[in-house]
Amino acid sequence: MGELAIPATTTDGATLPAGSLRAWRQSLARALAPHSLAPEREAEDWLCRALGWSRARLYAHLDDSPALPWPAAQWRRRMAGEPREYVWGEAEFYGLRLQVTPATLIPRPDTETLVDAALAALPATPQRVADLGTGSGAIALALAAERPAWDVHASDASPEALRVAQANGAALRLAVHWHRGDWYAALPAGPWDALLSNPPYVAPGDAHLAALAHEPQSALVAVQEGLADLHQLIAGAPARLRGGGWLLLEHGADQGAAVRALLAQAGFVGVETRRDYGGQERVSLGRRP
Repeated sequence: MGELAIPATTTDGATLPAGSLRAWRQSLARALAPHSLAPEREAEDWLCRALGWSRARLYAHLDDSPALPWPAAQWRRRMAGEPREYVWGEAEFYGLRLQVTPATLIPRPDTETLVDAALAALPATPQRVADLGTGSGAIALALAAERPAWDVHASDASPEALRVAQANGAALRLAVHWHRGDWYAALPAGPWDALLSNPPYVAPGDAHLAALAHEPQSALVAVQEGLADLHQLIAGAPARLRGGGWLLLEHGADQGAAVRALLAQAGFVGVETRRDYGGQERVSLGRRP
């Protein structure tokens, strides 16, 4: 049999040409290679979605050739470079399945470092915490899932993003208080035990932006070499945190030193930076004396 390929005329739900799932995995992975960091893994995801199977079942039947209906319209979007999370309308974060749209950033594993840092810094007893610029609600919902006793709040200036976050909270049945507005202006009065944010921190013109073209640029880009929003969040936090309260911020891999300096200048103590899964400096935090 020659190399398997999806015919250009394939329509949604049409069955692909006969071939083993192993062969289709290889073919799909080859097509995904220009668009995916893990093309074989993603190829398996496409096969599982098309068949309604688990990955374990797929592995047990790789040499079978079942009828394979295909989501052709979604596949064409992926081949055009659109992130699969937007194509499928969902992403996973901290074990939660979340709705995402082009109005929200795609939650990434590196941001789980921010959740980990908050869970480590605060006791499990009731705490009042807020996630500023929540997007899909990923950070706030992860905290609510891990610490049901906490009073979790989240804000976003984008009404479209906030609708996505609220829908995620309702679908997951997690208690989060949602607020619309820009940074601290959206929050109820303090004091807060912790304030968290994954703000825009990419500098205008940064080379990484080309790979992020489908995502909302307002949630990515900040002036002052990417530090403008981080500076604003740090400056406004001391007046809103209780004594001993924490500010935790995600930032670029090359911004750790600058963010630590800003935290120290604002009077925070215990300032440190946590590394993400790739070993890059990703989250800096400090405690109000």
